[in-house]
Amino acid sequence: MIVARLIPEVKALQTAVRRNYGASAVLLKKASDPIQQLFLDKIQDYTKKSSAAGGKLVDATPDIERQLQQELDKVARQYGGGPGVDMTKFPEFKFEEPKIDPVV
Repeated sequence: MIVARLIPEVKALQTAVRRNYGASAVLLKKASDPIQQLFLDKIQDYTKKSSAAGGKLVDATPDIERQLQQELDKVARQYGGGPGVDMTKFPEFKFEEPKIDPVV
């Protein structure tokens, strides 16, 4: 009975290990192709920069941040946002019951 419960879990674990190994094996070893190695180096460099940026844009200049804020403000105005409106909150809908005249 215990073996019957463990067999599906072991198979799922084997599948997960194969997938993770297949995905991370490329990143863990050196690439034989110089283009692939350059690509991996850039990805690792970007990962370091993005973690250092703390969720903001990587290598963003003040001009780029200003343009981003302008675009976000423009989208907020187009979709009903404005000063003091939280655009990340799901809208609240209010449905009123219609008045129905009784049929006589």
